[in-house]
Amino acid sequence: MTIDKPHKSQLPALRALWQEAFGDSEAFLDCFFQVAYAPDRCRCLTIDDTPVAALYWFDCTYRGRRLAYLYAVATAKAHRGKGLCHALMADTHRHLAMLGYAGTVLVPGDPTLFSFYEKMGYAVCSHVAEFASRAAIAPVRVWEIGIDDYAAFRRQFLPERGVLQECESLAFLQTQASLYAGEGFLLAARREGSTLRGLELLGDASVVPGILAALGCREGRFRTPGSDKPFAMYRSLDAAAMPPAYFGLAFD
Repeated sequence: MTIDKPHKSQLPALRALWQEAFGDSEAFLDCFFQVAYAPDRCRCLTIDDTPVAALYWFDCTYRGRRLAYLYAVATAKAHRGKGLCHALMADTHRHLAMLGYAGTVLVPGDPTLFSFYEKMGYAVCSHVAEFASRAAIAPVRVWEIGIDDYAAFRRQFLPERGVLQECESLAFLQTQASLYAGEGFLLAARREGSTLRGLELLGDASVVPGILAALGCREGRFRTPGSDKPFAMYRSLDAAAMPPAYFGLAFD
């Protein structure tokens, strides 16, 4: 058993492991591996040179320090219950601390996983509110923007003690959603038929019915900063680093 960054020949096995764990499409995986993947931001546990557990991360920033947003943590079904995920996570924490990261953030894909990650030293750091809405008759003014403008606007709208998610995070986000701005709000959202799914709404949530009208959607579901639902978890890698209070973009 070894834990290290993957080599190129292992990419097909990594994709197969991802699909087994999460069921994502080939198109989704193409987007990730073409836009967001880097071998230096991946750790995989291999047995006989075959990856059986893996994780990836996006670089983020909080108060001038690097954080790692751990993503797609997975263990092959045939190897679960053997402590491999704990070993991979422990190795990743040591590796990231050596590289100077202040901490790690993750978003559990299922409510049952919060207790699983608590055993690895994680605690909830960010809550969100989720709500549904129907379109109004009168639209509000909405315009589509690119990732550079989105990053600049997001810094303005980000709640206090919020994590900056830029660079490859926004490049990957743009493959999965459209980025919008308007008077008093910022939105990353994707259309699912006649429904708009807001992955992150910052700013004035009262304009949502007008946003739906402007974008030609009958209804929508939105995620915004709030206190209703535990969302992201944080683990410090540096005792002097203060934990963030908001982490909002998850590529779900």
